[in-house]
Amino acid sequence: MEKYADPHLKVFSLSGNKPLAQKVATAIGVELSKINISRFSDGEIQINIEESVRGDNVYIIQSTSAPVNDNLMELLIMIDALRRASAKTINVVMPYYGYARQDRKARSREPITAKLVANMLETVGATRVLALDLHAAQIQGFFDIPVDHMAGATKLADYLITSGIANDNTIVVSPDHGGVTRARALAELLGSSEPIAIIDKRRPKANVAQIMNIIGDVKGKRAIMIDDMIDTGGTIAKGAQKLKDEGAAEVYVVATHAVFSAEAVDNLQNSVFEKVIVTDSIDLPESKKFPKLVQVTIADMMAEAIVRINEDRAVSPMFRKRFTVDEITK
Repeated sequence: MEKYADPHLKVFSLSGNKPLAQKVATAIGVELSKINISRFSDGEIQINIEESVRGDNVYIIQSTSAPVNDNLMELLIMIDALRRASAKTINVVMPYYGYARQDRKARSREPITAKLVANMLETVGATRVLALDLHAAQIQGFFDIPVDHMAGATKLADYLITSGIANDNTIVVSPDHGGVTRARALAELLGSSEPIAIIDKRRPKANVAQIMNIIGDVKGKRAIMIDDMIDTGGTIAKGAQKLKDEGAAEVYVVATHAVFSAEAVDNLQNSVFEKVIVTDSIDLPESKKFPKLVQVTIADMMAEAIVRINEDRAVSPMFRKRFTVDEITK
């Protein structure tokens, strides 16, 4: 590992996604900084930073996935500890932003919890947030500190092209009307000249959807569905079956965040999908892995973003073209 030149860049990993954090640190050329996370007998979290961070630019890598509340509280405590230890900047790297689905009041008397999380991160002392594929882009506006919003589609597109899945017979499919922009972006990255298709559905309540029809011609095509996350997998599996019923030759799905709650593993493995392709934004235990699953790492992309931020260079050039692995410190 080539050592990164700036001794004031420090990367800490919390409990949310340690394997990804280790890969990011290695790609940058630093060791993960030392930290001890323990619990009192009643479950309270205690954090001890075991090296000086005075005057340092600190990057905390934490996915606030399940257990969502524990990981979020751990992150807040860590930010507070760094602020009290005189860190120069506290940069929160959130490969997965928990509570992002609660970004608006869909019904009366509902909270906007994504905004509450943003308020807590700012209040406790975060100076910047680096996030990956937020469920809704407007969440960036919930913050009054800088937010760098990364696109997972670039890495997913790389895999689809290099594996040969994307070809002249490919059509990109949005699982709902809200995902049209994401689907168009993937089609652009794949160089597809085909118009996208859309699955028209109704969602009467959380994790329940009714598939109405397919907008677009998928007959004989290799369909690639894209979403920001897969939760229970039931809805997206139904959408895949509808695509097959409409004549699609093969169906794949790509998603940035593999939440995989409830019966997701069974729903996806027993579906008509050829492959389920996700990133490692969420650390999956072995019990949530299955034969159709492919994980694509985002470590090199996150590492380059951290280096660019640390060196006051723009992050946006990373996404002006399909992302490929470059020399991180170039």
